[in-house]
Formats: sequence, structure tokens, C-alpha cells
Amino acid sequence: MKLLEIKNLKIFFDTPEGTVKAINDVNLNLLNNESLAIVGESGSGKTQLVFSILGLLAKNATATGSIKYESQEILNLPEEKINNIRMNKISIIFQDPMTSLNPYMRIRNQMNEVIIHHKGLNKKDATIKSIRMLDAVKIPDAKNKINMFPHEFSGGMRQRVMIAMSLLCNPNIIIADEPTTSLDVTVQAQIMELFKDIQKEFRTSFILITHNMGIVADTCLKTLVLYGGKVMEYGLTTDVFLSPSHP
Repeated sequence: MKLLEIKNLKIFFDTPEGTVKAINDVNLNLLNNESLAIVGESGSGKTQLVFSILGLLAKNATATGSIKYESQEILNLPEEKINNIRMNKISIIFQDPMTSLNPYMRIRNQMNEVIIHHKGLNKKDATIKSIRMLDAVKIPDAKNKINMFPHEFSGGMRQRVMIAMSLLCNPNIIIADEPTTSLDVTVQAQIMELFKDIQKEFRTSFILITHNMGIVADTCLKTLVLYGGKVMEYGLTTDVFLSPSHP
């Protein structure tokens, strides 16, 4: 079954200098428990593609085409309807966990806030689930670490917290936007290995946004290469690496 299907997606931005085309006729699909890498240099349209899925495009953007989640059209949905899909069905991990986490709130409060808002659990049950998710992403002594503030964690551990938060509502799709950019090579490898473990354990589909081809080969089944908003390559990662058509 196609969990996510994008057809003929185009995204335009109205600017004082004129209309800018950010995405030009993108087509892709994502199946259950499948992993897809969206690769491209800065400015190629990767983030705008993801934002269109989540209904996060800027007000000066216009999107046409089709984006379907479980056969339901979600492109340009009203805010209240797309809100039900965000986090509950499709969650995102942003590039820099330090700017995504509130520095003045303990990790427990930030995680509990997500579950209470989306699932209606009480504080006790929310805390139990939050600790369980921290355990799932291999944060040691999660029962005590959950009471810490973000600045008390290393960069790699903060990213693990963000991954745990993305799992709280049991989404079918997790989108990771450049999740290893600010991490050293060793921690990058650990985080990517963690994504593979999570996919196996939770049967979650996974979209990785990156410009680093080095972390794609061992992580994602399929790869889509964007250049200037256009799809240059799309297919099995092994085929893209062995017989590339884009330099």
C-alpha cells in the first residue's frame, strides 16, 4: 500500500523580484516500512518539498499537484485538518535540536506536553511513555535523564531526544531533516544506526533529507536526487549509486 504519494508537485513563491519556482513537477511514493532519502545541495528544494507535505509552506507560496497520505489528499488542507496529521501520522525531526528544544523546560515537560496535547493522556501516563521512548532511543538512565534540561545533554543525546519525541504519537512516517549535520562522524554513524533500529522496531516509514550521500547508501532503500527543484534521479539506492545519470 502507498502510504505517501506525490504527483506533479510544483511550488512557487511570490517575491518582490517576481515568481520563483522552488519545486518543479516532483513525483514520488513511499510504502509502509520503507525508507527514502531525498538528496540535494543547499537550495535544491528539499526542505520546501517536506514543508509541502506537512502544510508548513510560507504564506507567499503556492503549491499545485497532489500529495496523498493513505489515499487522502492532504495538499493545501485547512490548518485544523493538517494539524491532525502532523505528529499523529507524520512527524518531523528538524536539523538543530538545540533550537527545537525549549532551553527553559525540562525534557520531561516538553515530551509530556506533546503526548497530553495530541493523545489526551494524564501526566503520569505521559511520563511513563516519555521514559519508554527515551529508552527506545538508547538514552541511558532515562528515568533520571528525563528531568534534565537540554543544555545538559550532548549534541548527539539531544538529537536522540528529538527522535524520541517524534515517536511519541506512533506516527507512520518520520521525516528527518539533515539530522546529523552538526554531529561528528562517529555520532553521525550512531544516529543513523539508531534510525535503522527504530524502523525495525516500530515499523515506521522514514524520509531522510540530506546533502550527504555518504550516509544514504547504508540507510535508505530508495533515493531521490533534487537539483534546482527538479528530480534528477529516483529509484533504488543501489541503482542510483551504481548507474547514476546525474553528475
